[in-house]
Amino acid sequence: MNQPTQRSFLFAFFGGLWTAINFTRQLILNMLFFGFLFLVVVIFAVAMMRGGGVKSPQDRTTLVIAPEGRLVEQYSTDPITRALSKAMGDKRGEEIQLRDLLRALEEAKNDARIERVLLRVDKLSLGGFASLREIASALSDLRGAGKQIIAFGETFDQRQYLLAAQADEIYLDPMGGMVLEGLSRYRQYVRRGLQDKLGVDMYLYRAGEFKSAGEPFILDRASPEAKEADLYWMSDLWQRYLEDVAEARNLDVAQLAASVDKLPEDLTAANGDLSNYAVQQKWVDGLKTQAEVERLMAERGVADSDAKSGFRNMTLDEYLLHLDSGRNRLDGRPQVAVVVAEGGITEGDQAPGKIGGISTSALLRRARDDSNVRAVVLRVNSPGGEVFPSEQIRREVVALKEAGKPVVVSMGDVAASGGYWISMNADKIYADDSTISGSIGIFGLIPNFTRTLDKIGVHTDGVGTSRLAGAFDPTKPFDPAIGEVIQSVIDKGYADFTGKVADARSRSVEDIDAVARGRVWSGAQAKERGLIDELGGLRAAIAAAAEQANLGDSNRYRVRYIEKDQSPFSQFTSAFIGSRLGAIWLKDSEFAQALLMKSVPGLSSQWSFIEEISRNESGAPIKAVAHCLCEP
Repeated sequence: MNQPTQRSFLFAFFGGLWTAINFTRQLILNMLFFGFLFLVVVIFAVAMMRGGGVKSPQDRTTLVIAPEGRLVEQYSTDPITRALSKAMGDKRGEEIQLRDLLRALEEAKNDARIERVLLRVDKLSLGGFASLREIASALSDLRGAGKQIIAFGETFDQRQYLLAAQADEIYLDPMGGMVLEGLSRYRQYVRRGLQDKLGVDMYLYRAGEFKSAGEPFILDRASPEAKEADLYWMSDLWQRYLEDVAEARNLDVAQLAASVDKLPEDLTAANGDLSNYAVQQKWVDGLKTQAEVERLMAERGVADSDAKSGFRNMTLDEYLLHLDSGRNRLDGRPQVAVVVAEGGITEGDQAPGKIGGISTSALLRRARDDSNVRAVVLRVNSPGGEVFPSEQIRREVVALKEAGKPVVVSMGDVAASGGYWISMNADKIYADDSTISGSIGIFGLIPNFTRTLDKIGVHTDGVGTSRLAGAFDPTKPFDPAIGEVIQSVIDKGYADFTGKVADARSRSVEDIDAVARGRVWSGAQAKERGLIDELGGLRAAIAAAAEQANLGDSNRYRVRYIEKDQSPFSQFTSAFIGSRLGAIWLKDSEFAQALLMKSVPGLSSQWSFIEEISRNESGAPIKAVAHCLCEP
């Protein structure tokens, strides 16, 4: 009779114990959460009280422009990752946006508090010459406005040197050096290795004898057409480079070109001393260490014992934060929207730094649907990619024009093939003289492994219900009829490409075919052939778009970049990490680093990789992965 009572007592006891444990667990978690939230609030409050907010330039400030990492049109990582990497001093994978660098130079030109600029570009990784020349032009404008520019580097490559050449004075480290070598394009040709050694047969189909991208797989050396086309546009870029450097440094162009060709002999006579050789050639003005340059800045500017470098200065990041803090978020002026299309063109929804047929089209639609946007600049920096997503984006450009919104394309370092496809229907196309454009052509490359498998005694056999069934299988003998199918599809694609270009440019198909056939042109050469409208950079394209929309002077409209929206959490977290005391706290706190690395998505490639392989979209119950969770 006592058994039910005993059981009720045990249930009540363990039930109460579990309730107490659960309450304690929730209490501890809530205390941790509110403790972390309180810490964040305290840090922000202290930052405000101690001047940890945005730094403003003082009178006679030296703006130190020393970007590190890769110059890009658009960040390829999320803002939290960038803020954390910067806060913890991790320079790997760092990026600097071209638009930010240009904006800082433009604002510094009219900022009375900025007395001079110390320019260090020897740790900046530069791509093509179009963006390079736009920065050089902005530096030249800054110097023309009376701002002194002092350039310093431990070493310079020839791209970095074009920027340094815009300075009033250039100093090179005594143990450093620089070499001007010219432009080249060499590729490895693997026909013999693939076909003769491994037995892999490659079938290339193309429209246009200059469409040479697939040639390394079927030839042992570059074709005469490839060499002709490459040398033609590269010679144009190199001659312009020599002219730009010579003008900036007051040198003779012919003498500069001769010094490049005679470098081996002249350097031997200079006992192999690259730094002194650069002084002798008047490429630089003198040799100084970093400490000596900093003392020079203190003498010419304002000495500041509290500053690490010994002189009153402001970094590029600090100056950009200052500019952003003064931006009016409720600016009601009409807008010129800029949509960036950078990277290869592929299908679907792609992350920044890549062009997706869906994602880039969506950005253009946002510009079309926004009544505040009166004109659009499509900034294209792409070597091309898949045809269908290129066509998706082109259609959105046409839709913008039909909605009464002018579209101006600004070509970056390269806008070729698919990059030209998405550009051709704009009201105006702008490119730098040194932009790489054209390459209007299509190719397909088909591998076949029948002979490779035969070497190890493997053969493919079976049956199909039609002639074409299994015909694209690369492990069975290649049917020449399939080659005819592929070539006809490529010919049709080429006819579509040239036809659309002819329609967009109001030219005949024959005229376009004469300058197409897969041939690459420099921006200047493309303009001569009617493929672009005007020579100029991003700033010129924005001004042209505003003019097309009758927006008036630059102070009567604002420029807005349309990009994928950040989540509120991402905006809050990146703003906190970007604060000065927030950065100090993260840098010195192992707890904070460990907590954020595990709680914030997208912080590192390792975590992203684990998340990616954990998805089971293919339905495979088991995945075998060979991957190193490490970085070089």
